[in-house]
Amino acid sequence: MSDQIRMRDRRSGGKTDSERWVVPRHLRLKVTAAAVLWLHCLGIYLFTRGFLLTRTELSASSRPSDLPSSCSCACSSSSTSSPGLHPPPRPGWTPPTVDRVLILIVDALRFDFVAPSSFFPDKDKRPWMDRLSLLQHLASAHPSSSRIFKAVADPPTTSLQRLKALTTGGLPTFIDVGNSFGAPAIQEDNWIHQLVQNGRRVVMMGDDTWTQLFPHHFNHSYPYPSFNVKDLHTVDNGVVQHLMPWLYRDDWDVLIGHFLGVDHAGHIYGVDSLPMVQKLDQINAVLQNVTDIMKSQKHLENTMLIVMGDHAQTLNGDHGGGTSEEVETCLFAWMPRSLPSSISSIFDPSTCGLGLNGKNICTSTMQQLDFAVSISALLGIPFPFGSIGRVNPELYALSPGSWDPQRLPASFCEDPRSDLETWKNNYAHVLCINSWQVKRYIDSYSATSVMGFPSDDLHYITNLYNEAQSRWSDSKNSPCKPENGTINEFSDFLLSFATLARSAWTEFDLKLMGVGLGIFIISIIYHLFVFERVYSLSNVHDNKTQKSSNHLRICVAFLLVAVRAVSFLSNSYILAEGRVANFLLATTAIGSIRSSLVYGKIKKHDLVFLILIILIRFGIEKGMSKQAATNPFLNYDSGSDFDLKWLSSLFEGHDFVTLLSEVSPMIILFLLSFLSCKYMTCTIDSRYIRWVFTIGTMLSYVFIATFWLSERSFAPKMVYVIGLSLLVLNFVLGYLGILEKGDTVQRLRNLALVMVSAWSPTILILLGKQGPFAVFVCIFAGWSIISSKNKGLLDDCKMDPISVMQWSLLAICLFYQTGHWCTFDGLRYGAAFIGFDEFKVVRQAILLFVDTFGISHILPIFSLPFLVTITNSSSSKGRDKTVIFLNLTQVYLLYGLITAITTTFTVLCVAIQRRHLMVWGLFAPKYVFDAIGLLLTDVLICVSAFYYC
Repeated sequence: MSDQIRMRDRRSGGKTDSERWVVPRHLRLKVTAAAVLWLHCLGIYLFTRGFLLTRTELSASSRPSDLPSSCSCACSSSSTSSPGLHPPPRPGWTPPTVDRVLILIVDALRFDFVAPSSFFPDKDKRPWMDRLSLLQHLASAHPSSSRIFKAVADPPTTSLQRLKALTTGGLPTFIDVGNSFGAPAIQEDNWIHQLVQNGRRVVMMGDDTWTQLFPHHFNHSYPYPSFNVKDLHTVDNGVVQHLMPWLYRDDWDVLIGHFLGVDHAGHIYGVDSLPMVQKLDQINAVLQNVTDIMKSQKHLENTMLIVMGDHAQTLNGDHGGGTSEEVETCLFAWMPRSLPSSISSIFDPSTCGLGLNGKNICTSTMQQLDFAVSISALLGIPFPFGSIGRVNPELYALSPGSWDPQRLPASFCEDPRSDLETWKNNYAHVLCINSWQVKRYIDSYSATSVMGFPSDDLHYITNLYNEAQSRWSDSKNSPCKPENGTINEFSDFLLSFATLARSAWTEFDLKLMGVGLGIFIISIIYHLFVFERVYSLSNVHDNKTQKSSNHLRICVAFLLVAVRAVSFLSNSYILAEGRVANFLLATTAIGSIRSSLVYGKIKKHDLVFLILIILIRFGIEKGMSKQAATNPFLNYDSGSDFDLKWLSSLFEGHDFVTLLSEVSPMIILFLLSFLSCKYMTCTIDSRYIRWVFTIGTMLSYVFIATFWLSERSFAPKMVYVIGLSLLVLNFVLGYLGILEKGDTVQRLRNLALVMVSAWSPTILILLGKQGPFAVFVCIFAGWSIISSKNKGLLDDCKMDPISVMQWSLLAICLFYQTGHWCTFDGLRYGAAFIGFDEFKVVRQAILLFVDTFGISHILPIFSLPFLVTITNSSSSKGRDKTVIFLNLTQVYLLYGLITAITTTFTVLCVAIQRRHLMVWGLFAPKYVFDAIGLLLTDVLICVSAFYYC
């Protein structure tokens, strides 16, 4: 193609550049961007279908008549229980061992919120510890009727997934994260459904997620909106308002109260904060009132109180991942009636220790997976069809019906020698039913699922079940005295299958994954082909030295891309992605300084760039800190995620530094407004347009400052309105050609400037008080990148591949510097409520999306034209329009290609590591963020192609 152009040049005579430079349609940015976007959409869709498959959800439901004769009681007595000593028999697989269950869920309840601080000798006592003193008192004063459990959840630890797992008894699936803001009704069998089917009465109050999951199951419900994380009290006060009156009523069997204040306090203020302490004190007072009522009401004497968390939270209040802080929540169970001393012997004494009052407190550990089947056994309802948990022995032992002969129906054993033997017999019977139900599910799942479980594992599991059933059958010859071996063998079967399900639950469709990955590779090949053609067109007249330099710089750029992409094979490097990007960016800066030294002089912009990279590195270290909320660098206040108060911690006692840390965001905001006003005044020729954008931008900055000073909710709304108005005006002016005045460089500069000005205030206010510093760094780092072109080898308007690579790395660094993570607990939910108190899905999703991708995608991509329009000489003046747009096309193509290559390596690494221990906690979220980021990049490039070209 270059030879054809040279021949055309020789024949063209005196024709102008616009007549000589003809760009084929298939090389135009609009066509290429649309084609690449389509390929990426198809590749992501296919790979996602293969990788993020949910487990097969079976529609079958358990029924009372399903129970097989093989699990009948080991003995049968002809005697009957005394009338009136136990509730009337209800249809179920096991007799109910309690009359009612009161479940109080404290969202994001950490284990160290409940367990005594003396149990954590390696930690200093923190303000949130020992606030739930009532639970500690009950556990120490009534050890035979109460128990503290460390309840271990299965990741991902979003609320919807945990509630679904808690009610169905199955393992959560990663894809359910996408439904966290609009939960569909649960279709699988669950204990809520079983309660309704068997005539039980269920009352719910609190988090409205329950009514989304179970829209027609509650006799009475009092839902409250759950997604306004800035609202700490509405849900909790609503629960308290309805809870106490219902405790005096006897027309319910299960009462559920779901408190959200602790979770919201963590999200906004962090665990180590005064609002968190206040919420825990409130919960403690509520629990005190609840237990007092239960002790005083006769109809509640056989009611079990369960206080539990659906998941835990990190110190900065996040959850969603699989770290110990996020999965180790708590479950506390209490009965007004105490156990016999012989039953207490089944509790594990190894975890006992002294509480704050000097009395012994014992804790146990259980899997949340066991909760659904355990509560089903307590209430005497059929176990959920898909439950794979085990009835927890210690939770089951707390219920009187598990050992008291007077509460057992005639078909159960009533003549053992001790309460302990009664309990063992009853528990063995329950485990037999539990094991049969799980084996039935295994067989049904294997028959209907596409892949099922590995045959060797199924054979091993089946042998365990058969051995346990054989021992159970043998125990019938020894009436009412089953050996401990029966319980142990059923437990081994249940625990082994739970382990198998955790290791091999997800079904990967390798064919779809391979096709998706193949389409990514095809898109890169197509991308490279178009880039090479455009590159050849724009460098037809370059001399050999220039071409050699260009090729070398392209090789260096792609080498850096390759280094970063290959690092995704390691989970450690994914965690350190921000640091890796900063290291590569610093490498390019040092290389520029070395090149300057070769010419005998260090350029000031190279030094400025290196200093900015160092500052960014400190920001990344703080932004990526999992202890963010307890670090003075962060300040969760009014949706502003952090300011510069960390400076005062470095110079404690210096009032000037403290004052500077308070006013520095305002100072930087003022500098940004000054720079914006000055640059628009000097750049935009049209007086009216210049004043409209200048006044609009200045007003936005004033409203941002007003919000930070007074927390007025109208201020963010005004920023959003102004930003949206300027954005619409941008496209109208671009469509009408009003900004077309001047040469091509001037036009592109005007369009890029007004576009960035329209977006910046909204992104600034969503980022909080860190926003001005991040944008300030972005502006000067961008200026340094633009100024660092090798003027001896490149024209001002030429595409410099190193600069484009630096632009991409800078965007990644800014993403991590501003406290974002490629994990779901890295989403800054507080930003979605800046300016709003009520929750609306679309509005909050848009604000959260802009906060997440604004500084790392929107601003960098829309500001790419500056790489070919900001010049330090007049060499670009008079250049042909087609030449300028060829270079701009190269910039966008290379930027998109860099993003596509890194995302393709992410896809490859996720496919390779699909069985890695951290696949759902780290690799899968990384894939989701990168896939969304790639599609957003493609969309923004398409918009830029139509807007700028």
